[in-house]
Amino acid sequence: MHLFFEILAYIVGYRMYVWLRKRTVDPISDENRAWIFIGAAAGAFIGSHLLGILEQPAELVHFSLLMWYANKTILGGLLGGLIGVETTKKIIGVDRSSGDLLVYPLLASMAIGRLGCHVAGLEDGTFGLPSNLPWAMDFGDGIRRHPVNLYEIFILSAIACYLWWREKKTPLPEGMRFKIFMTGYLLWRFLAEWLKPVWWFPFGLTSIQLACLAGLFYYRKTITYFITPKQ
Repeated sequence: MHLFFEILAYIVGYRMYVWLRKRTVDPISDENRAWIFIGAAAGAFIGSHLLGILEQPAELVHFSLLMWYANKTILGGLLGGLIGVETTKKIIGVDRSSGDLLVYPLLASMAIGRLGCHVAGLEDGTFGLPSNLPWAMDFGDGIRRHPVNLYEIFILSAIACYLWWREKKTPLPEGMRFKIFMTGYLLWRFLAEWLKPVWWFPFGLTSIQLACLAGLFYYRKTITYFITPKQ
């Protein structure tokens, strides 16, 4: 079922992107857009697996290609994809924002993917800490836990609704849609680590949280935009 939802996420995300691009004036040519996608895919592949294996630094002594393949995280994919895109744009000489068209497809595909993680339960490794809250769920081992994947679906939906509301109110500057999406997701993932059984550094943070802080520093100007949005 997890594989089914993962494939469905790719299909829905791609079809939504195609639908949106047909209804949007894209300032980037087809050729440059193709190169940007290649850069994004390469960066996302490396980033997702690299941050995935760094979630458990103590296990690096047992590093193998199987370990590299088996461990991945969407946060690493987003940050790695960002690096890949920005590097590619510098090489091909594109100075326009390229991420706005991808935001709603990404939100939809990530939500579908997280539904697959939720259905997979304990096997997926993305379950939450034990909880006595009314909505806590038993994933098959008799322990009620935080349904963190459902939390994330709610957060992704909230980001989509916020963006829709903001853009109905007044057009956002070019590139701001993607920046708000990334900032909102990075904030969520930083907080979500405290709801999951994860490996912690002695100074009280995880690899995911360190990556989130790096991403939030990169988007520090967007946080100001959240607080005092320009009209």
